[in-house]
Amino acid sequence: MIQLRKANDRGHANHGWLDSWHTFSFADYHDPAHVQFSALRVINEDRVAPGEGFPTHPHRDMEIITYVLDGALEHKDSLGTGSVIRPGEVQRMSAGTGIRHSEFNHSRTEPVHFLQIWILPDRQGVQPGYEQKRIEVDGQLRLVASPDGRDGSVTIHQDALVYAARLNGSEVTHTLAPGRRAWLQVAHGAVKLNGTTLQAGDGAGIENEPAMKLTADGSAEVLLFDLP
Repeated sequence: MIQLRKANDRGHANHGWLDSWHTFSFADYHDPAHVQFSALRVINEDRVAPGEGFPTHPHRDMEIITYVLDGALEHKDSLGTGSVIRPGEVQRMSAGTGIRHSEFNHSRTEPVHFLQIWILPDRQGVQPGYEQKRIEVDGQLRLVASPDGRDGSVTIHQDALVYAARLNGSEVTHTLAPGRRAWLQVAHGAVKLNGTTLQAGDGAGIENEPAMKLTADGSAEVLLFDLP
């Protein structure tokens, strides 16, 4: 079964400096039908104006993944980490017992466009941590986050596998193990999922589909979450 979540059906908040679309309930947007999907709690598609950003704020007991699509995002946190995240790099922050951080557009002239992803951890009270890796994403599903950090992925405290792919007239297939579910999020372009077309910003919850075939006639970028 494939349940579509169309881009324009998402929650939307435009604060001037921030234009944000919420796949799941977030902040002032609440939709009882779309609170989370398995351990996947948040997918926010954010565009932040030049020189603007989120001042220091706290998190706890959450695995937070930042995936930059265009531009550069500057990060600082209470662990003493300071970095700039660009396309091709994946950031993981384990909030655990508590962490504070800020995120700002690194550029004074260009906007930054990124996905903010929250995954519920498999246990509470872990030691806060930060990780950032450059992961080359191409025409195959490349593992970018996993519970054991295999294949060069960042490590999260959950039995979830996060893949990314940039497709250009190509096709990839992913097989789900029995009892597993998946979520597909289209970041750029358009793809077909088992024959169903999804456009940029669209998502889909996938259950009882042992195999998923993704095809793109043109250029597209997707994230695929293999979830418990």
